[in-house]
Amino acid sequence: MDRNYQKELDALIENNKKDNITPKLMLHACCACCLSYVLEYLSPHFDISVLFYNPNITEPKEYEHRLAEVRRLVSEMSLDRNVVVLEGGEAAGEFFNAVKGLEKEPERGSRCGVCFEMRLKKTAQFALENGCDYFATTLTISPLKNSSIINSIGDTVSKEYNVSYLGSDFKKKNGYKRSIELSKQYNLYRQNYCGCVFSKR
Repeated sequence: MDRNYQKELDALIENNKKDNITPKLMLHACCACCLSYVLEYLSPHFDISVLFYNPNITEPKEYEHRLAEVRRLVSEMSLDRNVVVLEGGEAAGEFFNAVKGLEKEPERGSRCGVCFEMRLKKTAQFALENGCDYFATTLTISPLKNSSIINSIGDTVSKEYNVSYLGSDFKKKNGYKRSIELSKQYNLYRQNYCGCVFSKR
């Protein structure tokens, strides 16, 4: 039976509210559009640091544009708490090495799983280094991505790094629809591909 990650997340939030706890969260962001709803939803309940680490975005101009949009969104949104944006650094070489032999895989194939793992491992590392209670990713908001696979990788990485993974399915509760509304409100750049040259092709 599939886990209901949204139900689990809602229960965690309710328990923390009862206990007056505000955990620290390292939140991986793939782009400003996906980040918009997730920040709106989580910022009342977590002390958030946003990590922009996307080695799959190998074109410098695209990378800088998306990073700038993440920073602009965080600076313009009215949030419950101060949110900082951290950069994991460009790592196109590492990405190409990691997906070697998987270049012709279809979108949502095994190449994507390797990419998810790279990003979640870096997020877990940053969570540890910054004393966070949890790490999570905005990737599960996309209807084009398999949340079960992302969450399964997150759970595995959690055990490897010994830091709790915040499972999610942010497309639930009309999260994806809300992200589109917020993208229009803040006039965010909405890219039409995940970022890697293989998906663009």
